[in-house]
Amino acid sequence: MTETKKTIASLSPVESGYKHRTPTQDAVRRLLRHRSAQAGMIILGILVLVAIFAKWIAPYDPTRILKNETRRDTPCIHLLGCDPARNEHILGIDGNSRDLFSRVVYGSRLSLQVGLVTMSFAILVGGLIGAISGFVGGWLDNILMRSMDVLMAFPSLLLAIAIVAALGPGLINALLAISIVSIPRFARLVRATVLSVKELEYVEASRALGGSSLHILFLRILPNAITPLIVQGTLGIATAILDAAALSFLGLGAEPPRPEWGLMLGEERNSVFNAPHLVFFPGFAIMLTVLSFNLLGDGLRDALDPRLRGVKVG
Repeated sequence: MTETKKTIASLSPVESGYKHRTPTQDAVRRLLRHRSAQAGMIILGILVLVAIFAKWIAPYDPTRILKNETRRDTPCIHLLGCDPARNEHILGIDGNSRDLFSRVVYGSRLSLQVGLVTMSFAILVGGLIGAISGFVGGWLDNILMRSMDVLMAFPSLLLAIAIVAALGPGLINALLAISIVSIPRFARLVRATVLSVKELEYVEASRALGGSSLHILFLRILPNAITPLIVQGTLGIATAILDAAALSFLGLGAEPPRPEWGLMLGEERNSVFNAPHLVFFPGFAIMLTVLSFNLLGDGLRDALDPRLRGVKVG
């Protein structure tokens, strides 16, 4: 029996049939095996590459007005055989004689920036509000959470429109409005995590050892809120992109001649019957971007949930 134990102990993890993986490695492994997440990452990866290399992919300046004889309702049929030197355009030109393909390509940059900037701001401010509210409690908790309830009582898009109308139209004000309406969901999420964690044994032990309130809050409690924040933030990026496109469509977001997909839809909405491709391609780009973040968020939710360890997903 002793020799058998020594033999098993001398085996490597792989040889003994056991391979140790950290929780992070397990989460990444489940994410990469999740079919929805795989599709989302592929689409998002393509969009990111298009945004990074837009300068080399787009054949024209997206704001340049072209002087040629190509009609806007006749895009190039042979997508790979279009020759810019012959005034051929893959997706045709819009009502202002600008190359539509170049504007759609450059629009990926702006849409991804909108989603990342707004969600970063919302997570930072909302997470801080929720952490303070849940950790301090009492009258401060009531004031902060009732304020969040008031914001959540309004439809997010209507509230964003009201904020932009008060501040004035423009992309910066639109980003600020979308960030403000997104703050309550992150504040409530972090508060719920703080309330469920702050009374656990390891937090009490840290407090008994003389840990300061800031040390306990930021190093002991808030790390437990990272997982739900990642999932909610990924899904929130898709919502932010949609809201930004809606504000630009209404003339409250990006201003001409910025290559923003929602603005492109608004400019060409009257051409939906005689030149439908001018509306279809920007709308399809918005749909693909939102779909990629939703699929990725769904995969992250399943991969980061510890209750799903050992469960086949996808």
